[in-house]
Amino acid sequence: MTYHSPVLLKESIEGLNLKPDGVYVDVTFGGGGHSKEILKFLKNGRLYSFDQDHDATANNIESSNFKLIKANFRFLKNFLKLEGIEKIDGVIADLGVSSHQFDTAARGFSLRFDSELDMRMNIDSNLNAKEIINNYSEEQLANMFYIYGDITQSRKLAKQIVNARKEQNILTTTELILIAENLSPVKKRNQFLARVFQAIRIEVNDEINALKDMLNSATKLLNPGGRIVVISYHSLEDKIVKNLFKKGNTDGVVEKDFFGNISKVFNQINKNVIVPSSDECTFNNRATSAKMRVAEKIAYVKK
Repeated sequence: MTYHSPVLLKESIEGLNLKPDGVYVDVTFGGGGHSKEILKFLKNGRLYSFDQDHDATANNIESSNFKLIKANFRFLKNFLKLEGIEKIDGVIADLGVSSHQFDTAARGFSLRFDSELDMRMNIDSNLNAKEIINNYSEEQLANMFYIYGDITQSRKLAKQIVNARKEQNILTTTELILIAENLSPVKKRNQFLARVFQAIRIEVNDEINALKDMLNSATKLLNPGGRIVVISYHSLEDKIVKNLFKKGNTDGVVEKDFFGNISKVFNQINKNVIVPSSDECTFNNRATSAKMRVAEKIAYVKK
């Protein structure tokens, strides 16, 4: 099964600062690209990988050092506890949607195909895009498009959807596109529609809350000196990661100690965000919007 080529593979592996006997977690297994590379460095160490997409199980790796856990990464701490793992030495997260998910028409993630509105990363989930588009209130739709898609005409878009579904349910990606595209600038049609789909997808999969849950769990699980590597693809994800690394929490609330110093949990390894080379962007479309941040858990936090 073809997934995508891992973005920033060399840089992310270097960022983890792997130890042969360490315990590591790849929370976004996908095609297994990052996991396979991590395993090359392990001798007595262990790697646990997470993926909620059933399709990813076809890429399972046969290795005594490896286990694939079929679950949402927001449950990182719970599932590792079941494995008897209390502490880890590194976490890598390659966020967003895989090329495989975009290229599989029936999943409903892509603008390119006329398919049923779905967008579930876990096909066992109850909520899908069709349910949202046909059942959310006008206000809920407007807020979703504004917050998760940065769509300035979110209220107009929500109103058009509500009016259209009064005539008949909106069932396919093409039907949604026909309703939304008149609000897009002529030369930026695809970018506008991509933000519409992004907003719905984030809502379907509760991606923002899941990311916060995972990062908070990873923070507690990491040993002092442990590394966390996150590759993000849009500003909502990147802001949450930056908040954690710079301010000590995913909400960006500045907390200071008695001396006025910001209470930080991590030291940033890269002061500036790491981005793919022009060559990687040429051969990997997914790389064009990638941003990578690396941080190391500090050994002692003053209370």
